[in-house]
Amino acid sequence: MVHRGLVALVLISVGTAILESIPSLYARYALLFHAVEIFAASLFTLEYVLRIWAIVDHPPLKRLPHWRARLAYAGSPAVVIDLVAILPLFLAFAGPSDLQVLLLLRLLRFFKLARYSPGMRSLIEAVHTERRALLACLVILGGLMIVAAAMMHLVEGKAQPDKFGTIPEAMYWAIITLTTVGYGDAFPITPGGKLVAGITAVTGLVMLSLPVGIIATAFAEVIHRRDFVVTWNMVARVPLFSQLDAVEIASIMRFLRSQIAEKGETIVHRDDVAHSMYFIASGAVEVELHGRRVRLDEGQFFGEIAILRQGRRTATVRALDTTKLLVLDREDFVTLMQQNPLIAERIHEVARGRAAPEPLEPQGDLTSRELE
Repeated sequence: MVHRGLVALVLISVGTAILESIPSLYARYALLFHAVEIFAASLFTLEYVLRIWAIVDHPPLKRLPHWRARLAYAGSPAVVIDLVAILPLFLAFAGPSDLQVLLLLRLLRFFKLARYSPGMRSLIEAVHTERRALLACLVILGGLMIVAAAMMHLVEGKAQPDKFGTIPEAMYWAIITLTTVGYGDAFPITPGGKLVAGITAVTGLVMLSLPVGIIATAFAEVIHRRDFVVTWNMVARVPLFSQLDAVEIASIMRFLRSQIAEKGETIVHRDDVAHSMYFIASGAVEVELHGRRVRLDEGQFFGEIAILRQGRRTATVRALDTTKLLVLDREDFVTLMQQNPLIAERIHEVARGRAAPEPLEPQGDLTSRELE
C-alpha cells in the first residue's frame, strides 16, 4: 500500500511539473501546482531520511559503523535519484534559481519508479549485464557513421557543399540515416550519393537490430533466473525436501505446472481426493478450516502430504486475488522418484524421521507448518 501511494505520488509530481510548463495552466493553477510540489517533496524527503536512518539494520551493512553504512547507501544510484527528487524544494527555498533546471530535476523523479517496479529493475539489470556488448555496438555504430560520412563527403561534397562539404557536416546526415530517422533536411542528389545512402540505410537497420536483440535476450534471461530462484526457494522450504541438494530440487522443479486462479475461485474443496501440492508463486489464498480462516501469501505452500499418500482435502482453499500457483502432482512426483532412486531414498528418510509432516486431521492433506 505504501509503495502504491509513493508510485502515485511520483506520477502526480511529474505530471504537475509537465503541466507547469504550459503558461496558461500555470497562470490559473499556480497555487495548486506549488501545493502539490511542497507536499510531494516533503514526503520524498521523509522517505529519504527514513531510508538513510534505517539502512544500518540491512544485513549486508550491519558489520559497518553506522556512519559508513549510511554513507555507502547514500551513494547508491537509487538513493542518489531520491536525493535529486528532493533537491528542487530546497534549492527553491535557498534563493533564486534557474526554473528550467528545477523543472528538469523534478522530471527526474520519474526514475524513482525503478525502485518499485521489478520489471524496470530487471531491465536495468539486463542492460548492466550486457553493457560490454552494447558498448561494442556503439563503437561499431560510430565507426560506420565516420565511414558513411566520409563516403558521402567524397561523392556529394561538390554537389552540395553546404550540407556535405566537410566530413563533420556529413556526419549529421550519417547518424540520422543509420538510426533510420531521416529528417529530410539533407539528402543526396547524385547517383553515387544515392547509392551510399541506400547502403547506409540498410546497414543502419542491421545495426539497430543488434542492441535490441542483445537487450531482449538478456531481459528474458534475467526474468527466467529470477523466477527460477523464487521457485527454488519455495521448493527448498518444504520440510519433505529439506535434505535434497540444489540439483535434486531443480529436478523436482521440472515437474511443476502452472495454474492461474482468479479472485474468489475455489482451488480445492474440503473432502475432495488430494493428489497435488500447491506453491503460491504470486497472489494469496484463504484456507477455510473448522472455526478459523488462514491466509497464505506468496512463497507459501499447502497440500504437502498429498504427494506422499492418497488422502482427503482438510480444508477448502480459495484465491483472495488473481493467484499464480505452481502445482506438483502426485503422479509426477512418483515418476520422479522412480527415475531418481537417490531422491526417493532421501525423501523416504525424511518421511520416516522426525521431520515427517503430521496432518492436522487423519487422512488429511494439510499440516500445521503450512499454516504458520
